[in-house]
Amino acid sequence: MKRVKDGLRQKLKALTALVGVSGREAPVVRYLKEVLPDVADRVEMDTMGNVLAYRCGAKPGPTVMLAAHADEIGAMVRSIEPGGFIRFQKIGGTLDPLLPARKVSIRGHLGIIGVKAGHLMSETERNAVKSASELYIDVGVDSAQAVAALGIEVGDPVVMQSELEFFANGERFCGRAIDNRLGCSVLWQLFEDLDPADLEGTLVGVWSVQEEVGLKGATVAAYKVKPDLAIALDTMPAGDTPDVVYHQELAVSLGQGPVLQVSSGSSGRGLLLHPVIERLIREAALSESLPLQRAVLEGGNTDASAIQWVGGGIPAAPLTLPRRYSHSPVEMGDINDAVNCVRLLKAFLRKAPHWKEYSFCDG
Repeated sequence: MKRVKDGLRQKLKALTALVGVSGREAPVVRYLKEVLPDVADRVEMDTMGNVLAYRCGAKPGPTVMLAAHADEIGAMVRSIEPGGFIRFQKIGGTLDPLLPARKVSIRGHLGIIGVKAGHLMSETERNAVKSASELYIDVGVDSAQAVAALGIEVGDPVVMQSELEFFANGERFCGRAIDNRLGCSVLWQLFEDLDPADLEGTLVGVWSVQEEVGLKGATVAAYKVKPDLAIALDTMPAGDTPDVVYHQELAVSLGQGPVLQVSSGSSGRGLLLHPVIERLIREAALSESLPLQRAVLEGGNTDASAIQWVGGGIPAAPLTLPRRYSHSPVEMGDINDAVNCVRLLKAFLRKAPHWKEYSFCDG
């Protein structure tokens, strides 16, 4: 257990240190291409930037695709004013109220999202939320030429500055891009721990791109892999803070294990969980006495929502890790949830060869 925890901590620290805004995931992709050959039989990158790692089992069996998106929310440089101030466009679910007076990074350079001095604000301004289109970034120079000299140009990704930190107990952590570098770390750890002798069939790990802007990368990867079964590894909001009505809004707790989403998207329009993969995951959890939460998430989707409709249809499930303070620079997670997710995935892979014994009508 300690070895897995330590491994996950190290992987999460390495991955959250990288910038990978949707469409500009190259630093994350480049890093994964360097480290994954040590734990996989084959590693490749497709045209869109998805990283695919293959592990072939000792016996024939199904092809299982496990996808974790490598991109993060953020922003993109939209224009540069003559005085050196930078206008930006949000990428993904970046929240307007969290933007003013934040430190950001552009091409490794420090920037600040400007905020009007409180002394000069009217009463209306003090209580208003400005939209991203009204805000600007100050990188400490006074001209567009000086910005260009820093190598900053239109289209460059912008991320909040917020390093990964662990709380006093060493179990919980916070930082930028926990969504979804935590899922990426779990998938990497699984490949590191998995014994091919225990695997029947082929495992394909996909670190996908552009999930935050439309589940795009995983869709492309699923057409390539054509898996029999698929799981999207992601994070999801937790409902266990004072500002959420737990049972009314979201009955998910941090530190209580991975979460199997039985429905996602408004009124189930994103995903309604396929009964075959639901049964496999639940039985896997029971076989190892592992905690498994179940949830309905109306306000979001995972790559599973796209994967399930590829080709002739793929039984796909969202297996997610709770996070507090979603889509903020201080997303919070629990390392024990990640450890239990690795254990659950191992148990699931042992169950997967029997998937054809299950029927859609069994539930």
